[in-house]
Amino acid sequence: MQTLTPHVYWAQRHGDIYLRVELSDAKNLDICVQDNTLQFKAQGHGAKGDNDYEFSLDFLEPVKPEVSHRSTQRLVNVTVRKQEQRWWDRLTLQERKPLFLAPDFDRWLDESDAEMELQAKVVRTREEEKINKVSIESRIRKDPYLGLKKGYLFMYNLVQFLGFSWIFVNMTVRLFILGQDSFYDTFHTIADMMYFCQMMAVAEVINPLVGLVKTGVFPAMIQVVGRNVILFVIFGSLEEMQNKAVVFFVFYLWSTIEIFRYPFYMLACIDTDWKLLTWLRYSIWMPLYPLGVLAEAIAVIQSLPIFDETRLYSIPLPTVLGSSFSFSFTLKIYLVLMFLGLFINFRHLFRQRRRRMRSRKRKMN
Repeated sequence: MQTLTPHVYWAQRHGDIYLRVELSDAKNLDICVQDNTLQFKAQGHGAKGDNDYEFSLDFLEPVKPEVSHRSTQRLVNVTVRKQEQRWWDRLTLQERKPLFLAPDFDRWLDESDAEMELQAKVVRTREEEKINKVSIESRIRKDPYLGLKKGYLFMYNLVQFLGFSWIFVNMTVRLFILGQDSFYDTFHTIADMMYFCQMMAVAEVINPLVGLVKTGVFPAMIQVVGRNVILFVIFGSLEEMQNKAVVFFVFYLWSTIEIFRYPFYMLACIDTDWKLLTWLRYSIWMPLYPLGVLAEAIAVIQSLPIFDETRLYSIPLPTVLGSSFSFSFTLKIYLVLMFLGLFINFRHLFRQRRRRMRSRKRKMN
């Protein structure tokens, strides 16, 4: 059997090359692209009867190596993807086309017709996407109280933002005016507003419990309970602690974190995203959160001898077991749990940051 060349007809679009090989009952097909050259080999019935047929084409511009083909009883259809979506002046690298190659007038379009076809396809795709989106949205049951929920969350975050902003600005101004002297009367100046903000913060545990926000209950509980123990138990109940410099650092670190966190949540309620604020919300906690826990731990350690001396919150025990159970022992256990909570919350916040930054990169791409 002699090797012959079949008749090949071609057409193009901006992204594809279409070849129609006039070879019926084709078998033993071997079609590949190597070094931008298409190699075709097959057995079948062509212009010279049943024979081996083969040909090669050196394309004008780069194409992708993947080739798709479909064989019927009458012919073989081959599709090759262009590396770049653009219109070619001709098919082959050599200006003179091979004798076996001819235009496929059944699929032939000039460049302007192809652009119109491409635009129509894009419009059709967009319309289908809109229809699918409307269909999906129509199947999702809308929450009749969504506006009310967003309004409540917006106001809550606004109030917290204003409260912690007052604390931050007040402490900053006093630091510049009084210097280190502002360290020792921070509690008497700031405590009332901090009490208010931290009592309000209990809502951050309730909100996910009732489904108002989609976040974990446990991380929020760790932070709220931990801060309230420091504020109400350590600072609030011990006058000796209220004049210590550690109060300044605890309050200042808390407020610095919150003046970025609450406005981020507030803007999220109205579907607004500020890139700088988003970055600060998901980044500034990395140095400040461990420093805040360290300051809280120092406050607990400083309070231990005071609780031992005053026997405040100590539990009386029977004479057989001893005089009383010191509250300082509970605080030592709390110190261990504090650093365990730091690990849990740090991991939770890091996952939030990675998820958020990944979603932002997808939107940019």
